[in-house]
Amino acid sequence: MSYFERMDAVHMDILKEIGNIGAGHAATALSKLLNKKIEMTIPDVRIISFDEMMDIVGGAENVVAAVFLRIEGDAPGNMFFVLSIEQAERFIQQMIGDEQFKLEQHCSELSLSALQELGNILAGSYLSSLSDFTHLNLYPSVPALSIDMIGAILSYGLIEMSRVGDHVIVVDTAIHEEHQPDDRVNGHFFLLPDPESFHIIFRALGVDNGE
Repeated sequence: MSYFERMDAVHMDILKEIGNIGAGHAATALSKLLNKKIEMTIPDVRIISFDEMMDIVGGAENVVAAVFLRIEGDAPGNMFFVLSIEQAERFIQQMIGDEQFKLEQHCSELSLSALQELGNILAGSYLSSLSDFTHLNLYPSVPALSIDMIGAILSYGLIEMSRVGDHVIVVDTAIHEEHQPDDRVNGHFFLLPDPESFHIIFRALGVDNGE
C-alpha cells in the first residue's frame, strides 16, 4: 500500500486546519488591500491524482488564470493557485469596481497585477500557516502569473516533478465580501511537494506513517 493510500482523516484534518488558519491571514490581508471586509473559507482539502486535478480545472485544454510559485526551504515543492477565467474576472471586477470588466477585452497590467497579488497573498498566508504548524522554514519564490491552457501551465511547473508519483494536495478556496457569500470567488490551490517533502511535512506534524 502506497504512502498516500495509508493517509487517514488525521492528515486531512491537519491540512484543513492549516488551510483555515492561512485563510484567516489571507482574509485580513485582502481586507486591507481592498479596503472592505473580506472572508475566506476552505470548503475542502484532499489528496487527488493528477488526472483528477485536470478534471477539476476542466481538462488540459481549458484556459485558466494561474499563479505559480516554487516553495524553497526545508520542504521544497511547487504551488499553483488556479482560477477559472470567470472567477478571475469576478475578482478583478470586485477589486477595481468595474462590473463590466472582461479579461479578453480589458486585459491590462493593473488587472494582471491584481491577480498576481491575490495569488501572492494566498500562497504566502498558506505557507506561513504550514511553516508555523511544522516549524519548517518555507519560502515562496516570486509568483508568476499565466493565462493559458491548464495543461501547459502545469507542465511548466512539473517538468522536474516526473519522479514524484501521481498525487497532489488540493486546497479549495472561497473568497467573498462579508455577508455576501453568493458573490464568492472560488479557486483551487494545488500543492505539489517534492518527493521527500511529503515525508518531511508529515513527520514534522507528528503523523508520519513511515513506509
